[in-house]
Amino acid sequence: MNFSSLVGKIDSIVWGPVMITLLVGTGILITLLVRAIQVRKFFYAWQLLSGKYDNPKDDGEITHFQALSAALSATIGTGNIAGVGTAIAIGGPGALFWMWVTAFVGMATKYAEALLSLKYRTINEDGSVSAGPMYYLEKGLGQKWLGMLFALFAAIASFGIGNMVQANSVAAPALKYFHIPKIATGIILAILVFSVIVGGIKRIGRVASRVVPIMTIFYIVGSLIVIFMNISGVPHAFSVIFHDAFTGTAASGGFAGSVVAQAVRYGVARGVFSNEAGLGSAPIAHGAAKTKFPVREGLVAMLGPFIDTIIVCTMTGLVIVTTGAYTQVDAAGKALIGANLTAKAFNLGLPGPGEYIVAIGIIFFALSTIISWSYYGDRAVEYLLGSKFVLPYRILYCLLIPVGAATTLELIWNISDVFNALMAIPNLIGLILLSGTVIKMTKDYFADPDNVTNID
Repeated sequence: MNFSSLVGKIDSIVWGPVMITLLVGTGILITLLVRAIQVRKFFYAWQLLSGKYDNPKDDGEITHFQALSAALSATIGTGNIAGVGTAIAIGGPGALFWMWVTAFVGMATKYAEALLSLKYRTINEDGSVSAGPMYYLEKGLGQKWLGMLFALFAAIASFGIGNMVQANSVAAPALKYFHIPKIATGIILAILVFSVIVGGIKRIGRVASRVVPIMTIFYIVGSLIVIFMNISGVPHAFSVIFHDAFTGTAASGGFAGSVVAQAVRYGVARGVFSNEAGLGSAPIAHGAAKTKFPVREGLVAMLGPFIDTIIVCTMTGLVIVTTGAYTQVDAAGKALIGANLTAKAFNLGLPGPGEYIVAIGIIFFALSTIISWSYYGDRAVEYLLGSKFVLPYRILYCLLIPVGAATTLELIWNISDVFNALMAIPNLIGLILLSGTVIKMTKDYFADPDNVTNID
């Protein structure tokens, strides 16, 4: 077995049933412990996001909205386009239902992650913030070695899953649809990214708060146009999704069919991969929010999986199912999968412009992911090596973007995918062992009328 095959084998193990069960199981546990806070305080979370309760004098670097935008810019990415295409191609339409389930429990996980990130963050002398799982593992659990493990895995993953893989995802459609050479795309990306990340989380937050709403609305509107063009098929699409989630999918056209186990496995796996609930990445961004109430940022953070998976992924899924694209084959007679399936679906629903919606979506989604993941990486590097290594990290990060854009990255993808999954292990340990803190802080916050009014 060669090295590439070995890494691929490890990747299939770490993203296998055990890891998926731990991630979803933790979400279920926290949902029960905080009494389904993602339902009870859903509308209050939107009030917080609107800035209604913001206090500019609170410690932190960015607003609630900017923090969520930064986190979403990292999670709304190729997984929302290619990931959904993969889930439906292998697991059938029913996989989309299991993505929704994953997002629902993932909202509770994100709530706990961000709450703990705020509680145990470090405010530096210059007012900048250092936060994330490494800090609640060190300060909350007293296990610095677990914090260092998380930071190491995050730093390594940032170069792959957050950088080179994303750059390649931008370069491919830029070449196919706009005839821009891959290396040129890589250089342009590197310059754009460096101009943003050199300003730290404040600039990242400002840029994300502008780019994320625009790119999300663009993709949703494009999806809705295709869905409305096939509006008669929407009721049937929902019927198929719910039916196949529990009974499997019969073979039809180019689709080989699937059993319930495949729908669950790929729906849950792609859902977790898309919204990153439990991986520990998003709390790094949320930890920089301007607030003295950790519960507030937890509530804002829980909106992430809702927007990412229940809204954006659903748009992709409905386009694929309503157009029947998952039963189609390519020119060689092979079943379509991933981004190719999604592009085919958009093209069937809206011939001509449809493919460009996917291409532009991938470009902006991947670019925003590169920007936000740089912050995750530089906070991890700062934790491991100190602040003097942050600028060298940012320079190296940007230098690797053209490399990723111009090369084939299957091995890099698998290596970074492994470390992305490994991040979850110390993080989940922290979430489970500090769940008592999450419960207490939640109860204390809502028991004090000075903290919040008119919440129910």
